[in-house]
Amino acid sequence: MDNGIDRPDLDGRPFFFCGIGGSGMLPLAQIAHGLGHDIAGSDRSRDQGHTPDKFAWLADNGFALHPQDGSGITSADQILIASAAVEDTVPEVKRAKELGCARMSRAELLSAFFNEAGYSVAIGGTSGKSTVTGMISWILSEVDHDPTVMNGAVMKNFADTDNPFASARVGNPRVFVSEVDESDGSIALYRPTIGVLLNVSLDHKSIEELRVLFGDYLASSGCAVINFDNAEARNLASRASQLVSFGIENGDSDITVDTATIDQGALEIRAAVIDNRSGETVPLILPMPGMHNLSNALAAVAAVSAAGIEVGKAVNALQSFKGLARRFDVVGTSENGITVIDDFGHNPEKCAATLRTLKSSPGRVIAFFQPHGYGPLRQMGDELAETFAKELGPDDLTIMCDPVYFGGTVDRSQGSERIIDLIKSQGGNAEHVGSRKDCGTRIAEIAQAGDRIVVMGARDDTLSEFAQSIFEAIE
Repeated sequence: MDNGIDRPDLDGRPFFFCGIGGSGMLPLAQIAHGLGHDIAGSDRSRDQGHTPDKFAWLADNGFALHPQDGSGITSADQILIASAAVEDTVPEVKRAKELGCARMSRAELLSAFFNEAGYSVAIGGTSGKSTVTGMISWILSEVDHDPTVMNGAVMKNFADTDNPFASARVGNPRVFVSEVDESDGSIALYRPTIGVLLNVSLDHKSIEELRVLFGDYLASSGCAVINFDNAEARNLASRASQLVSFGIENGDSDITVDTATIDQGALEIRAAVIDNRSGETVPLILPMPGMHNLSNALAAVAAVSAAGIEVGKAVNALQSFKGLARRFDVVGTSENGITVIDDFGHNPEKCAATLRTLKSSPGRVIAFFQPHGYGPLRQMGDELAETFAKELGPDDLTIMCDPVYFGGTVDRSQGSERIIDLIKSQGGNAEHVGSRKDCGTRIAEIAQAGDRIVVMGARDDTLSEFAQSIFEAIE
């Protein structure tokens, strides 16, 4: 197997995960453990006492946890799994170098497992990857294909008391489903049997860079599944050797809907799904709201149809799809009708989809946003400001705290204040409150009956706890 990188032999090797509790590392550690590897790891969040339940679960299920002081690196046979952003000053990296341990990134290890599978489905795009990964995985499991799944969010269908942190599913290693990331260019490592492209829009890289990355991704896929409603994605279709298209607005797509049948509710959406290749029409009841989720469902149906699964069976499976944690995840509704929602929205397209879903039903929206770093805020701050100003009305409110700071030498000269000023300059209603805790206090003070409060942001597990704390405060 060749995935384009020089890598150490993985057979029987123990792995040490630096940042094992992270949304990208945890599911990969679960998969590696399920494949028979000994797993150890450390995490700064564990050392700081954050999310103790998660680390207790890891310790109870065979993962050896250590302080982030290098003490867990004990053998040259261990392979250090660490983000490329982890600096050489981190104790695990220093200790691994001293012992001569091999080092791999998360994407390098994941792509090695993925490319060794006999049948693989990759889900790429700027927005919607985790949801579509969950949908495809649920369909495959419902038709007894027992997939191994790598996701960036907890899949509620697979979560239970034995594994509440089901952002991974360990099944047949020969059937592998995974979201793939373009933000660090690692999407180039994957060689999928089926490669799904949901959309191409501004996030961590320029549009020009994304066109190259996603175009190469489609060319390396055995069969490409492309969203024809997204112009940038559709324009890359010529790079595919085989193609299945899907779209709501593009009624000529292979998988589409009868738009006259679309019925949007507060917690679900219904439509008649059409397979233009066979002429078959199947009614869909999707138990999650929003047009973006209807598009996600079409993506999943198109992908599994490319794998030979009947459209009717796929649509029926989605009726029992429970969704993902932090994807329009309703924390609760108070007695006076204030609803708190936890959501992963962190780039312009994701935030717009969430806000449009909220604005499709009556009530004021209070949108809290925590930027997931100073770099991303510089890259897409203007577009984020435009999104909040455009999607929210004069009675709604955006509240933004300071960006998450992970340490290091990142330029922190431009923060959230600039984005708040941009929202205001475009007619939006917005406030900057530096401390997240103070944001929570402010939201609880101003919340009124019928409000929808949405907590948005990425790369911070404690955001769910923050959303819960707001709900408790308003109750």
